[in-house]
Amino acid sequence: MAKTREIRDPHGVVHQANRILRDKKLKLGLLDALAELEDEECFARKSFPKTRLHKVTGVKESVFRADVDQKTGWRLHVQHAPDGTHILLNDILEARDHDHAARMIKTRKHRYVTPS
Repeated sequence: MAKTREIRDPHGVVHQANRILRDKKLKLGLLDALAELEDEECFARKSFPKTRLHKVTGVKESVFRADVDQKTGWRLHVQHAPDGTHILLNDILEARDHDHAARMIKTRKHRYVTPS
C-alpha cells in the first residue's frame, strides 16, 4: 500500500472547485491533482507529472502551484503545513488569475500561512 500525505482544506477549496469548475473533465482533473499531491512517492522523487507542482516566485510565503488542467489554466495553490505533517489547500485559480499569482496571494493573504 502506498504511503500518503494528508491534505487539509481549511478554506473549502474542494467545495468551491465543485461549484465553479464547468465540466466533469475539470472535476476529474481536480481529483487527479489531489491524488498526486497525496502520493508520498511523488514527494520522495520530486516528480509531479500531472500537476507540475512548483513554487510561486515573488512572495515570502512558501506557496506552490499545481495544475488542475494545463490547457484551461486552472491551478491550485497549496502550502506545506508549518510542522510538515500535511498539505494545506489554499486556493483555486482560474486561467485569468494564475498569471498574477503573487497579486492573488497578497489580496487573499488570510488564506496563506506566513513563515515564522
